[in-house]
Amino acid sequence: MKALPLIIGFGGVNAAGRASFHHGYQRMVFDSLSQSTQQECLQSLTTLMANGSDHPLNQDEILAGTLIRKIEKNHFDVERVSLQKPVKMNSQDNQLTFKLRKKDLPNDVPSHWRISINGDEATVTCEDATRILLEDSRPYPVRAAGQIPTGFHPGDSYTSRNHPRGLQLATFAVSDALRSTGIDWQTIQDKLDPQQVSVYASSAMGQLDEFGTGGMLRSNLQGKRVSSKQCPMGFADMTADFVNAYVLGNVGQTGAMAGACATFLYNLRMAVQDIQSGRAKVAVVGASEAPIIPEVMEGYRAMSALAEDEGLRKLDGIEGDVDYRRACRPFADNCGFTIGESSQFLILCSDDLAMELGASIYAAVPDVFIHADGIKRSISAPGIGNYLTVGRALDCLQQALADSGGLQHSFVMAHGTGTPQNRVTESHILDSLAGAFNIQQWPLAAVKCFLGHSIGVAGGDQIAAALGVFQQGIVPGIRTVTGFAEDVHQTHLSLSNQHRDFGSAHFTGALINAKGFGGNNASAALLSPSWVGRFLKKRYGDQRWHDYQNKHESVQSSQHQYHDAALTSIPASIYRFGEPEIKGEQLSISSSAINIPGYRPLHLKTDFEY
Repeated sequence: MKALPLIIGFGGVNAAGRASFHHGYQRMVFDSLSQSTQQECLQSLTTLMANGSDHPLNQDEILAGTLIRKIEKNHFDVERVSLQKPVKMNSQDNQLTFKLRKKDLPNDVPSHWRISINGDEATVTCEDATRILLEDSRPYPVRAAGQIPTGFHPGDSYTSRNHPRGLQLATFAVSDALRSTGIDWQTIQDKLDPQQVSVYASSAMGQLDEFGTGGMLRSNLQGKRVSSKQCPMGFADMTADFVNAYVLGNVGQTGAMAGACATFLYNLRMAVQDIQSGRAKVAVVGASEAPIIPEVMEGYRAMSALAEDEGLRKLDGIEGDVDYRRACRPFADNCGFTIGESSQFLILCSDDLAMELGASIYAAVPDVFIHADGIKRSISAPGIGNYLTVGRALDCLQQALADSGGLQHSFVMAHGTGTPQNRVTESHILDSLAGAFNIQQWPLAAVKCFLGHSIGVAGGDQIAAALGVFQQGIVPGIRTVTGFAEDVHQTHLSLSNQHRDFGSAHFTGALINAKGFGGNNASAALLSPSWVGRFLKKRYGDQRWHDYQNKHESVQSSQHQYHDAALTSIPASIYRFGEPEIKGEQLSISSSAINIPGYRPLHLKTDFEY
């Protein structure tokens, strides 16, 4: 029997807070929650944010310090972004004279500068120069981003040793995901041949801050020394490498797929295929992105992809302050997306191992579909590939849900970037395929309106939100819009700017959609915990299901312990740097197996079928 990949744990952090136990989802639908659930959400956020405040936080401060908001100074000062501008010499008299503010004079004034100061202004004469770079500071035209909660610093949860921010986020996120399972990792590892574990995680853009590739490229220009860590830590695959080396001690399969904004789903497909084929019993899947950096944002701004303050003012017909909370407006009149930071991880397990472990089940992932766009003129523009991925995912869901309400009991987590081009193209894809599959009023959510666009992690943000919908039944509304654009296709789609409570038992399926620059398209099918429960009972019988439920009670108890602990303090991230590493001389090697201290034997037998 083909194994069914099940999600038995998930965790991470984005602009809505901690992902595990649906806390991030709760922040997005906060206004529609019961008072007790609201208090749980606020407590989760308070714990994350407390270290950044010198006084107890009230509800207004907590809510204001989450989701999309004005970029905070721990990223960069949007009121004063430094730019380098070239100044050429006056070729007539072989000297250059320029003025600048006294406070902008460099600390080490070049010896060939002659300076005269008049009040706050400095006049500089420079001879025998052909070109000089002057630093200029000015307000940045994009001032909103989806930032992790104010005051939370992921590197404080372990000895981060100047790690790039993306890796700090990943270490926190995978630790959260592992602990959310309620099952100790060693317990899982002890049951498996080491090659039955897979880790697939990456970043679409790599680590581009000063501790990664960004610092490596800038250091010489700034007169600094390039460190030995900046180059390797900048790699996009380092997200998986950190998990293998410093969290799990994984010696099994690993990889790091990159597919622009579909990166998370690309990694998920490799994990799903490993479990379905039997190559793996457990897979850790994730992505991490920390793109709130002036240089990165300038790249997207140059493409006219980001929502600038001036564009938002024009949309709202105002001249004053911008409502940064409403910067991202999917499927409405809009002017660009809003960048965000995030790291999300899933723990996937084969259905037979989940039964043996008594694992909690958040959803099943029967398949992930990927297609390219074919011939296209603009490499960044959307194409036809997403029609193919959505169509195949809907067919998968239709087959799965045939006996449980059909596709009318599904919803779609749209890519929903907030750009004029996306609102037209993606709405046409989803609307036309919904019509082809005879879906009427397909509920649609676009959580980037709360979180921003976390590039490679976007699909992970959407999955975490979808798991919350399965549990709570509330489809997040697109709350940043007053209405939807006239060019949005919605004959068969149901869009709303209000949260909608369908009831916790309504949805049995979900489609997660992702579109990426370059023609990277992916759509994943998810099946609800209630669907999975019926499937497992049918596949394994009443007695096995009863045994599973008994084991599940102790797992739930462990989950509750972690949940309660995380509401009062930030648990230290799992970080095993400094543990004794295993050398080749310690291995016991034969032609049939390699024995690794602390692991079950890794069997070498393969099936040669040619």
